[in-house]
Amino acid sequence: MKLTTYLCASMLLCSGALASCDDILDAPSISSTDETVVFSSVDLAEDAVMGILQSFAETNSYRGRFLVYYGMNTDMEWYNSSENTGDDKARLSNYNPNTTNTQMNTDNNAWAKFYEGIERANMCIRGLENYADLKDPAFRQLLGEALTLRAVYYCDLLKAWGDVPARFAPITTETIYQPKADRDSIYARLIFNDLKRAEELVAWPNETATTRTTERVSKAFVKALRSRLALYAGGYSQRNDGTIRLSNDPRLAPAEMYRVVKEECLSIINQGCNQLGEFEDTFRRLCQDDVTAGNESIWEIPFSAGRGRVLFDLGVRHKDVDQYTKQAKGGTVGPTPIAFYKYDPQDKRRNVTCVPYFWEKGVQVPNAVNQWYFGKYRYEWMNRIVTSSNDDGVNWLYMRLADVYLMAAEAINELDGPQAAALYLKPILDRALPADKAEARLAAATASQDAFREAIVEQRGLELCGEMLRKADLIRWNRLGSTLEAAKAEMTQLLNKEGKYAALPDKIYYQTVTGTPKAQSTVWDVVKAGETVEIYGVELGQTDEEGAALGYAENTSWAGKNEWADKIKGLYVNDPDQYQFWPIWQTFIDNSNGMLVNSSNYQ
Repeated sequence: MKLTTYLCASMLLCSGALASCDDILDAPSISSTDETVVFSSVDLAEDAVMGILQSFAETNSYRGRFLVYYGMNTDMEWYNSSENTGDDKARLSNYNPNTTNTQMNTDNNAWAKFYEGIERANMCIRGLENYADLKDPAFRQLLGEALTLRAVYYCDLLKAWGDVPARFAPITTETIYQPKADRDSIYARLIFNDLKRAEELVAWPNETATTRTTERVSKAFVKALRSRLALYAGGYSQRNDGTIRLSNDPRLAPAEMYRVVKEECLSIINQGCNQLGEFEDTFRRLCQDDVTAGNESIWEIPFSAGRGRVLFDLGVRHKDVDQYTKQAKGGTVGPTPIAFYKYDPQDKRRNVTCVPYFWEKGVQVPNAVNQWYFGKYRYEWMNRIVTSSNDDGVNWLYMRLADVYLMAAEAINELDGPQAAALYLKPILDRALPADKAEARLAAATASQDAFREAIVEQRGLELCGEMLRKADLIRWNRLGSTLEAAKAEMTQLLNKEGKYAALPDKIYYQTVTGTPKAQSTVWDVVKAGETVEIYGVELGQTDEEGAALGYAENTSWAGKNEWADKIKGLYVNDPDQYQFWPIWQTFIDNSNGMLVNSSNYQ
């Protein structure tokens, strides 16, 4: 059952700005009820801890800002209107951020809401530590959840902004104004203290009634989040002086962080509480609100039916209201046009991830080559009709088991070499590819440690496309600028039909049918069993002559230039390596009593 109610703990001061709780249900605040009462009762304490989640769902937090803008643009994903390089929405994605950005420069945006969630967590942690019976497993679970949810907010603050203020206790008059802390100190606190403690407090998936849902924190999620943070902490990033380097903290040295990742990921895998299953099934479950623990999903940000914009922004576009939705939305972001061509044609992940059509009047219509959609998120896979004008209520899949396998493979390759690491890459390849191709790909990856590194870079892109992890991965590998430069060059080849793209037809040919598809077609399963969209002309080596002979409808705009050269130029405006992070928005600078500053890059 999806979590539908969140508690607003109190009105909170966030980094010097008052942030109110918007769009919430009426509920008593902790400040109006004695903490000794709240945190000595399991039920009341649980309400307070669940209130930490509210800050994910508010209008300009994850719901309407962070999920759609952070993580664009990479070689695999981009903002679908990024040719508007001066538009403030595009500037959040194309490495041209401005401190007065109209999408973000408000006192209730993602920065404020992340700190609001941190403050709620700080209040819960203090209350539980002071007043709860921590011998009681129920209270221990709640304390572990509060520590972990605070770490989630910090994970994404550090990922998007680099150095940020460190707040690990409720705000007082003496601590309202704080400067930025070195990110390494925050990483060390989360990795070695908070999450190490949390994993001893919470239960494994399905071990208790609380952890039977992916909307509650489990031991598997704590360990996986600790691994993700360790990879970020041990990797490269742009520092305040503009240099890109590893941490100087010996605790965060790459080898030390890889040891953390190896230990934690193997613990999850060997425990066996989660199973990979079929790739497509993971995302169908997501769209169908299936939050049963034990499948591939490990933890999801829970949105009620009237909140959340996962499909609204990231889903396959529905141009108008139809039989699947009361919204005409989707497609704000999507895979780059070259992403489709990075997959093997027989890779099961390709046609689930990359969709070349939108819905119009209840049927599928192929789009131009420069605008694909993430097929992981589909209104047409839902079990309910969306009735909100702005929200779809589908959860955000924050951590899944495939990521754990890939993190394990990466770490073990660095520590023990490719032969040892192959065991953890193999399940990902076996699920995606025919047996002979999976075997060949694994053999190529294990040829050397460097070859395995390249396989990890490739497979994380293919497996996790559209899940907002690629940008942070490229940063920690120190590959952001070089990868985007190569992506821009390859997209230009596709635009001009040069190189490997020279053989693409000028048109595509398509039909929607129920029955056996023709062998020449590329097939996208739609909704009902046996119903497919068949498209000819998207595969390299296909021809217009053979396509015309099929008797399908034709789309002449597919491979033409369609004035999308500017969109390719807009993949990045400035050197991505000098704009790895967003600036702190001007409203928070102005209200920080002089404590917060941006580097000279940001205007």
